[in-house]
Amino acid sequence: MHDLRWIRENPEEFDTGLARRGLARAAEGVLRLDSQWRALETEAQESQATRNRMSREVGAMKKRGEPVDEVMRQIQYGKDSEAATAARAAELRRQLDELLASLPNLPAADVPDGDESANRELRRIGAPPSFDFAPLPHEAIGDNSGLMDFALAAKLSGARFVVLKGALARLERAIAQFMLDLHTGEFSYTEIAPPYLVRDEIAFGTGNLPKAAEDMFRTTGGLWLIPTAEMPLTNLVAGEILDEAALPLRFTAWTPCFRSEAGAAGRDTRGMIRQHQFAKVELVSITRPEDSEAEHERMTGCAEEVLKRLGLAYRVVLLATGDMGFAARKTYDIEVWLPGQNAYREISSCSNCGPFQAQRMKARYRPAGGPREGRGTQPVHTLNGSALAVGRTMIAILENFQRSDGTVAIPEALQPYMGGQKVIGG
Repeated sequence: MHDLRWIRENPEEFDTGLARRGLARAAEGVLRLDSQWRALETEAQESQATRNRMSREVGAMKKRGEPVDEVMRQIQYGKDSEAATAARAAELRRQLDELLASLPNLPAADVPDGDESANRELRRIGAPPSFDFAPLPHEAIGDNSGLMDFALAAKLSGARFVVLKGALARLERAIAQFMLDLHTGEFSYTEIAPPYLVRDEIAFGTGNLPKAAEDMFRTTGGLWLIPTAEMPLTNLVAGEILDEAALPLRFTAWTPCFRSEAGAAGRDTRGMIRQHQFAKVELVSITRPEDSEAEHERMTGCAEEVLKRLGLAYRVVLLATGDMGFAARKTYDIEVWLPGQNAYREISSCSNCGPFQAQRMKARYRPAGGPREGRGTQPVHTLNGSALAVGRTMIAILENFQRSDGTVAIPEALQPYMGGQKVIGG
């Protein structure tokens, strides 16, 4: 959500930011509704003040034995008029909030303009492996081993699901446990086991509602299945006023994620790249405004470290304005090399959302010194990132460490989580 006071003071800058997102100017419409709403609010307040003054006069008139019928009629008329004015003001405020809620975050100054073709590669780490045979895609490796079954999943649930068996089921668990141990043990994240179903206001707080409703699954009871643990983790501070000394807060969770993939018809229909259900280890940080840029770099580094320890080649890309998510002001995508596709594919997005989500969630902090120094509460900054998508990490392992005999080497970092097993298959 955008700060209405900031828009009043910076309408041109607001419109410039929206234009970089490919959107029409909106400041004029926002400020028109804001002006009308404030005028009605003032009218209602003045009417109430008049009614209160007249009510005090009634008491004095009664003591003097004067008739009060006419004044009482005026008071009742003022009360009815005030209620009607307040109702009109509330409706305008609803329209204003609805408009603001529909507008995405403004991009940071260093984010390139344009669609995904304008994304900027920042660095490449590691060299893609060389094979003396034609490398297979992960779905062929899984099918040949008998440990990855899409047909069985389709019988149970339909398309875009998979059943993992034996060593691959254990490998998925091992990957997640390795990530959690790394992030909690070395990077100071607190592990959380959150609910997988959330209320409307929780989805609204992270910016998933109203814009991304079609990409999520909703229960008949009105709750939403989480598309990412970002949603419950970020909302842990919703409605809170935090002490500055408590920041930064860093949370991590390993959860299933559920996405309808409504806009992905025909894309990545084979294999595990794009599923309705998948596992992910998520990172969320809550920081002071002045710390969020450094925290963004740190979080991205935490996600990168997973790939480094697994020995997987990857690159980091700065997303352009037209390729960022709704709530992000700046996003780094980490793309892992997949030999089966002969391409880098996204395995993580790490985003700095600035105060955008905090203002939707009403999450604030109290700077040291507080109001005595003229520093009232301020919105926190929120950040989130995949570290990593577990299924895509398994895909990368299968494709990068496959052997000509059909077996797959298990990265050394994962072997303790696999009971010492070094190879899948054979």
